[in-house]
Amino acid sequence: MNRYASFVLIAGALFSTLTLAQASSAPAADLPVPADRHAAGSTVRLAERTTGDLLAAGGRVEVDAPVEGDTTLAGGELRVRAPLARNVYVAGGRVQLDGEMGRNLRAAGGQVEIGTSARLAGHATIAAGDVSVRGSVQGSLSIVGGRVLIDAPVGGDVTVTAQRIELGPQARIGGALRWSSQGELQRHASAQVAGPIERLALPDAGRETSANGAGGAVGWFAGAWWTVGLMVVAAVVLAAAPGLASEVARTWRQRTGTSLLAGFVALVCIPVAVVILFVTVIGVPLALLSLLLYFVMLPLGYVGSAIGLGQWGLARWRSEAAGQLGWRIGATCLALVLLALLGAIPWLGDLVGLAMLLIGLGAIMLQLWPRQVGAPA
Repeated sequence: MNRYASFVLIAGALFSTLTLAQASSAPAADLPVPADRHAAGSTVRLAERTTGDLLAAGGRVEVDAPVEGDTTLAGGELRVRAPLARNVYVAGGRVQLDGEMGRNLRAAGGQVEIGTSARLAGHATIAAGDVSVRGSVQGSLSIVGGRVLIDAPVGGDVTVTAQRIELGPQARIGGALRWSSQGELQRHASAQVAGPIERLALPDAGRETSANGAGGAVGWFAGAWWTVGLMVVAAVVLAAAPGLASEVARTWRQRTGTSLLAGFVALVCIPVAVVILFVTVIGVPLALLSLLLYFVMLPLGYVGSAIGLGQWGLARWRSEAAGQLGWRIGATCLALVLLALLGAIPWLGDLVGLAMLLIGLGAIMLQLWPRQVGAPA
C-alpha cells in the first residue's frame, strides 16, 4: 500500500508543477454554460450556477457558484467556496474545499485542506502530502498522506496511514480510529474517539527482512523480465511504425507539459468512461474493448517515454545516428535500463516512473488529436 500511496501523492505534486508551468501560455477561461460545463485554461473562475456536471482543469481553478451535478477538478491550485450537490473528484497541487458537498469526496494532491466551513454529507478518501480536515464529515474518512491533521467531527470510522498523525481539539470521531505510522499518534486532550483505537502494522513491514532472500530475488527476477519485455515491445514499435515513434518522441520532447496533462486526463477519465459504458448495458462491448486498450496503452506509454528519452540522447550525443533504426533501438533499450535502475530508488523511482508513464501516455494520445489546419508538422 505504501507504494500505491507514493504514486498517488507524487501524482498530485507532479501534476501541479506542470499545470502551473502551462499557466503562462494557456488562455484564461470563464465559461458560463447552462448545463454540463467544461472549462480549461491558466485561470478558470466559475461564478454562475452549473445545473449539470462540472469538469474544469487549469493552473488555478476557482468555483464560486453551486454545482448541481458531479464535480471534477484538476490543476495547480483548486479553491471551492460554493456548495457541490453530488460527488466531488479533485486532484491538484493545492486543494482547498470550503463549501458543502452533498455526497462523497475523492481527493489527491500535494496539499488538501477541508476548511472549517466545509460540510461533507458522505464519505471521504484523500491521498496527499499534507492533509488537514477542519470541516465536518458525516461518513467515514480514509487518508493516506505525509502529515495529517483531523480537527473536526467525523461521523464514521477513520483510517489513516501517514508519517505524522494529529488529532486536534475539535476532533470528534464517531466510529473507530485505525492508524498506521512510524511515529506516535499526536492526540489533543480534548479530542474524542467514540470507538476503539487500533494501531495497524505498516504495509511494508517485513519487506526488508526478505530483501536479501528469496522474496528479493524473485522481485529482481520479475523486474528484469519486465524490462526485457518492454525492450522487445520498443523494438517492435520502432521497426513497425518508425514515423509514429518519431512523432511520439518529438511530442515527448517539445510538448512535455501538454503530454503530462493529456496523460493524466487519460489515466483518470478512461476508467470513468468505461464505468459509464458498463452502466448503459448496451455499451458493454465497447466498454470491454476500451478497458483492454487502456491496459495495453499503459505499458506503451512507458515505452513511448523511453523512445523519447533515447531519441533525445541520440540527438544530443550522437546526432548522426539519430535516424538509424539500430541506434534508435539501442538508445531506447539503454533508456529502459536506466529507468529500471532509477525505479529501485525509494520515492525517486516512483516519481520517475509515474512521470514517464504520464508523459509517454499523453504523447501517444496527442497523436490522436487532429492537427490544426496550417499547423506545422
